[in-house]
Amino acid sequence: MKIGVYAGSFDPITKGHYDVIKKSLKITDKLIVAVMNNSNKKGWFSLEERKDMIKLLVGEDSDRIEVKSFDGLLINFMKENGADIIIRGLRAVSDYEYELGYAFANHDLSYGEIETVFIPAAREYMYLSSSSVREAAMVGARLDIFVDDKIAEIVKEKAKTIKG
Repeated sequence: MKIGVYAGSFDPITKGHYDVIKKSLKITDKLIVAVMNNSNKKGWFSLEERKDMIKLLVGEDSDRIEVKSFDGLLINFMKENGADIIIRGLRAVSDYEYELGYAFANHDLSYGEIETVFIPAAREYMYLSSSSVREAAMVGARLDIFVDDKIAEIVKEKAKTIKG
């Protein structure tokens, strides 16, 4: 069984993230969407809120997708979960250059047991990031091009509470 892990902060999950999740299901038997608990990074949404948003989107594929959180080294999380493929989404060449070093390090740290698979973003999501979603929400811009409608409502509500 091929188990992949797609890790990220997902603050919030975007259409680009969801596109990578759907594409990942074509190459894995099971996918773990691993939400990073990074105490050094102050995000908009709590760890549980981010996990809940992902679960809201992947409902129809939930038999093959698990949503979990982790902190520490990704390869340790992967070993604990029996996973052997790291999934990384790429928006541009700069993402590839950044991710390639991590791919080599993870491969070496796992004694060659873990491989990284790069999945290119769909053209319409190449510019998309969670930070661009948050910025758009703060100025009241439309969010439907960035996130699913269900997520857009959650992001709009969060922006209202942040603005006060």
